[in-house]
Amino acid sequence: MALAVMAAGLGLCVAVSPAATAAGQTSVKLMEPGAPLLPEKFGEWKKGAPGGATPANVVAGNKDELAECGELRSQAAEYARGGRNVHIEAIEFGDRTGATSAFTLLQQPGMKVGQELGASDAVGAGPNGEGAVLFTVGSTVVLVQGATAADFGTLKELAEGLPKVPGNRGVAPLLPRLVPAKGLVAGSVRYALGPVTYAAEGGVLPAASLGWDKEPEVVTARYDDGRGKEALTTLLYPTPEIAGNVAKTIEAELPQLGGNAATAKVRREGTLVVVATGSFAGDEAQRMVENIHLRQMTFNQDVQPTFHIAALQTYSLLENIAILSGVLMTGAVLLGLFLGVGRATLRVMMGKPAAMEPEFLSLHLSPQNKPAEFHAADQVERS
Repeated sequence: MALAVMAAGLGLCVAVSPAATAAGQTSVKLMEPGAPLLPEKFGEWKKGAPGGATPANVVAGNKDELAECGELRSQAAEYARGGRNVHIEAIEFGDRTGATSAFTLLQQPGMKVGQELGASDAVGAGPNGEGAVLFTVGSTVVLVQGATAADFGTLKELAEGLPKVPGNRGVAPLLPRLVPAKGLVAGSVRYALGPVTYAAEGGVLPAASLGWDKEPEVVTARYDDGRGKEALTTLLYPTPEIAGNVAKTIEAELPQLGGNAATAKVRREGTLVVVATGSFAGDEAQRMVENIHLRQMTFNQDVQPTFHIAALQTYSLLENIAILSGVLMTGAVLLGLFLGVGRATLRVMMGKPAAMEPEFLSLHLSPQNKPAEFHAADQVERS
């Protein structure tokens, strides 16, 4: 009873082993819950009751898609400041890859993308038509409904308090970085890790033909300029063989996609497959797919390969060790000089010379007993 009260008071989870219970023994495991995603307050914003109709919960409305992205937990809350209310939802994923996929899923067309609050952020109309700010920090996606670009400054404290992701889990996916910028429709880039998310994001290719059991990454981007309208699909597979088989399947299905199938272009480069479909002229579509290369993925400044990250971490460790060694050596020299000068000054103040003759220590090992005396054999000692 006392243990249960203590666990409840500390907010801990108690688990009892079934095997131990069957054996007549009870083992208790205490697990401390993680910190909440959303704080009680940040800046001038404080949790409070909704000021009006509560916006639709995006987690409930995209349950299957977010599960496919690797959702771990989520939290929603209302915040108020100066008579204004905003609805905030935070969703944490297993890694930054899943967070990126969820970010593109929730991003609305026309949202302007920047990097002021975290790895990426967008501001524009939310899922309910009102102003919204959507941003990612590490593996967490945050949607603030009822906010505008003017609220960016007030949201920075919220962004800084979100969980940070160490190691490879914090590495952003490379594929979305290959999307050409010319003619790109703002907020149209979609990144999918599974068929449910791909379909929800409006993918133009038949989802069943993309080999999702091989765990590909797929990016869909839309273009609209003087050349016409085009959908660019970029797919990345584990091996060139898988990519080659999928490319052949897509080429065979192009006539069934509708539109101008004659101008659609498919290109494969190693593990990368690029498909352009739409109203671009044939030469423009071909130029678009030919300007995307795998080697571009190694020159991205925001995302670095795992080996490069490990090398940087090793170099940083060695650099810190060298700096610490230098500081300790410098401190030892300064301490020696300080003690030496202080001792000399003290002797001068006492009227003694600053330096003194060295003293030699002796163990006095010279013989201290008389040497032994030996007598002739015929001599008799007299008492």
